[in-house]
Amino acid sequence: MVYLAGMLILFFGLLVSIALHELGHFSFAKLFKVRTTQFMVGFGPTMWSKRKGETEYGVKWIPLGGYIRMIGMLPPRKGDAPGQVRRVSTGPWQGLIESARGAALEEVRPGDEDRVFYAKKWWQKLLIMFGGPAMNLLLSVMFFAILLMGIGTKQPQPVIHEVLACMVPASQSQVKDCPANATPTPAAKAGLKAGDRIVSFDGKKIDDYAQLQELIRRDGGKTVPMTVRRDGRDVRLTVPITRNQMYDLKDEKKIVNVGFLGITPASAIERQGPGAVASTMGDMTARTAGALLRMPQKMVGVWNAAFSDEERDPNGPIGVVGVSRIGGDVAASEKLSGTEKVSFFVMLLGSLNLAVGLFNLVPLLPLDGGHIAGALLEAVKKAFARIFRRPDPGYVDVAKALPVTYVMAIVLIVMGGLLIYADLVNPVKFTG
Repeated sequence: MVYLAGMLILFFGLLVSIALHELGHFSFAKLFKVRTTQFMVGFGPTMWSKRKGETEYGVKWIPLGGYIRMIGMLPPRKGDAPGQVRRVSTGPWQGLIESARGAALEEVRPGDEDRVFYAKKWWQKLLIMFGGPAMNLLLSVMFFAILLMGIGTKQPQPVIHEVLACMVPASQSQVKDCPANATPTPAAKAGLKAGDRIVSFDGKKIDDYAQLQELIRRDGGKTVPMTVRRDGRDVRLTVPITRNQMYDLKDEKKIVNVGFLGITPASAIERQGPGAVASTMGDMTARTAGALLRMPQKMVGVWNAAFSDEERDPNGPIGVVGVSRIGGDVAASEKLSGTEKVSFFVMLLGSLNLAVGLFNLVPLLPLDGGHIAGALLEAVKKAFARIFRRPDPGYVDVAKALPVTYVMAIVLIVMGGLLIYADLVNPVKFTG
C-alpha cells in the first residue's frame, strides 16, 4: 500500500503539472480572445468531460500529456478567400498540408475572423504558446523554493564525521581497506576525531564546510594551525596539509592535485535563502538543457536496456511509468525518514517540471517551441518590412512545416512507447 501510494503521488503530481501547463496556454488564449473549444488532460478516448460556455473541459484515458484546442492554429494560404482552401496538390506532402488546413478551417464559424489564433499579433501568439512552458518553469521554481527554503536540505558541516586512516588517490577511492605501507592522512597524524568541530583554519574563522574545503585544497604542502571544538573546549593543533589526487569540485570527471586533510564531514538539515534557489535553478537548467541535447544518444541506451541485459542509465530519460515506480520505491524505502521522502518527492516534481518546460521550448512543431519560433520569425519579418518600407508580410505560414511536424510526432510517439516498455521491463530503480 505504501508503494502504491508513492506511485499515485507522483502520477497525480504529473497530471496536475500537465493541467497547469495547459492552463498557462488557456489563460493567455482567453485573454487575447482566441476561441478555445477544448481543455483536455491526457490523450485518446474521453474519460470525463463537461462543457462550460464555448469550452469542453475533460480528462482522457492516456495520461501522457494534454492539450487545448484553439481555432485557426493553421492559417489559410495567402490569397485564399476567407474560410476556403484551394484543392491544389503537387505532391503527397502538399496534399497533407492542404487537408490539414481544411480541417483547421472547418472549425472557424462566421464572426470568428478576429478570434482565430493565426490572426493574432505575433507577441500575443508568443505569449499564448510560452504560457505553458512558463507555467512548468514557475512550478519548478516553486518546488525548489519549498525544498530549499521551507524543508531544507542536508548540507555538509565543518564537523568531522570520519577521519580517514590513509592517503588514497581519487582513482582508488572505492578501496575500503588501506593498502600495505599506505601513508596516514594528515588528520590521522594530527589526532583529529569524529565529532570535532573545526572553528578556525590557518587563522580564519570557519563558518561552513565549503569555506573549509576551499582552504584545505588551497594550502597543500603547508603546515597550518587549526582550532577544533571537542567536548565543549577548544583544542589547538598544527597540521601538515599534504597533496593528493582529488576530483575537481566543478567537474566531477576531472582529477586535480590539491591539498588534502583526510576527513569526511557530518551533515545537517539546513534551510537556505532565495540565492540558493536561484543558484540551484541555474545549475539544474544547464544540466537539463545538456541532457536534452544528448537525448538521441541517451535513447540508444534506453533501447539497449529494453532489449538486452544492459544496465539502465539512472541519468537517462525516464517515462511516466518509470517516474511513478521511483515514487513507489521512495515511499516504501526503510532507509529514508519521512522528511527525506517528502523532500525527494518535491525535488523530483521540481526536476520533472523543469524538464517538461525546457523540452517544450525546443523550436520544432508540434512542440510549443515550434509555434514560438513561428511568432518570433513573424516579428523579424515585420521589423524588416518596416525598416525597408515594404508591405506588411502578414502571418508566418506554419502549415508549411507540417511535414516536419508529422515526422516529429512519430518520433515522439516511438520515444514514448520505448520509454514505457523500458520502464516496465528494465526500470530505473531507487537505491537510496
